[in-house]
Amino acid sequence: MSMNGGRDGRRRLVVIGGDAAGMSAASQARRMLGPDELEIVAFERGHFSSYSACGIPYWVGGDVPERDGLIARSPQEHRARGIDLRMRTEVVEIDVPGQRVRARDVDSGGESWTAYDRLVIATGARPVRPDMPGVDAPGVHGVQTLDDGEALLDSLERAPGRRAVVVGAGYIGVEMAEALINRGFEVTVVNRGKEPMSTLDPDMGRMVHRAMEGLGITMVNDAEVTKLLTGDDGRVRAVATEDAEYPADIVVLGIGVRPETSLARAAGLPVGAHGGLLTDLAMRVRGHEDIWAGGDCVEVLNLVSGQEQYVPLGTHANKHGQVIGTNAGGGYATFPGVVGTAVSKVCDLEIARTGLREKDARRVGLRFETVTVESTSRAGYYPGASPMTVKMLAERGTGRLLGVQIVGREGAGKRVDIAAVALTAQMTVQQMTALDLGYAPPFSPVWDPVLVAARKATAKVRAGQR
Repeated sequence: MSMNGGRDGRRRLVVIGGDAAGMSAASQARRMLGPDELEIVAFERGHFSSYSACGIPYWVGGDVPERDGLIARSPQEHRARGIDLRMRTEVVEIDVPGQRVRARDVDSGGESWTAYDRLVIATGARPVRPDMPGVDAPGVHGVQTLDDGEALLDSLERAPGRRAVVVGAGYIGVEMAEALINRGFEVTVVNRGKEPMSTLDPDMGRMVHRAMEGLGITMVNDAEVTKLLTGDDGRVRAVATEDAEYPADIVVLGIGVRPETSLARAAGLPVGAHGGLLTDLAMRVRGHEDIWAGGDCVEVLNLVSGQEQYVPLGTHANKHGQVIGTNAGGGYATFPGVVGTAVSKVCDLEIARTGLREKDARRVGLRFETVTVESTSRAGYYPGASPMTVKMLAERGTGRLLGVQIVGREGAGKRVDIAAVALTAQMTVQQMTALDLGYAPPFSPVWDPVLVAARKATAKVRAGQR
């Protein structure tokens, strides 16, 4: 291994990106090796480190009162642990053959090269900003970083009116729509899909649609935004589709994110079909012994479909960081893949999914059965029992569990974890029916809703085998 990076003969680990994956990797590497053995230099182009991007909608909506509540560890805390974290410093070039990176001070514009022995790329994701007129106008916001959240809150204060349009109805779009309702705005969501939450099948997304309308949100589905209209002052004033215009004092882009891999691409590092960096099980960039990558800039293996997938979630980013830090610190760890678990909420409606949707299963050539059951969160006679809908996919013939979607009130969301474990263990729906789950009337019916779905799926698989 080259020793060109560190001072005084020490090896140097350079980390690009100061949020979940990058700083988890740096912190874990520091636990593995002390400052006398490994120098750690990290670059972050923003104002904040180690924060919860997932919490931004709840901060904007007022559920989280203070921005700093989302920050797990400040730059000063990282530096006190022996990590040279350089804020407001953007890496603009990776020289792979020379094992060095070129960084630019965001405020002064000054540039310098830093050599490395080991490199971690944790550049995250960027919000999708469609190429259309008006998308860069004042009052139009993407929401990915704490800096984005601050800019949005400032814009809400200065908005000339109280009309907001959210473009897109995925996790961010739905959560931001509720946040804006909580801020007293009149909210319209323009969504190109048949129903909100395209991570669900449309029949389950319809329940989310009804819940959003119950909050007072106007849902416009099957509509493609064509341009953003601006007023004489240059600020956004409306969102236009082919058929209509929706007045807007604020526009939030909730169309999703893409992996931020422009640096890596320019350096000739391998990216996949979804635009994310490709790594091995140890999170090493494929073909590069001393370069690792993790978080929202990588693709991961879906253990159910067997294909690479782009799943930008903080849970994965933190796990990636632990694996990378262990390996960069001389240990050994792997990240085997994901099953695609995610939860969200609209008001008190909990939304959860794991595994494959119907269209995912069809795309990879799987034949399957589906069942949908209505149950309750507690024993029906116990106070507070609320309805819950569980949809389950099982492979035709084998009965292997392929996916679960759950929509309901309190207690619905985290039930998906039962299915996530079953998917990871490659269980059949019949095997699931024997799971020894906790039961008492305040927590579930005697047959948990997930097991009711498993029983029904088992019967359907058996019927198909006859």
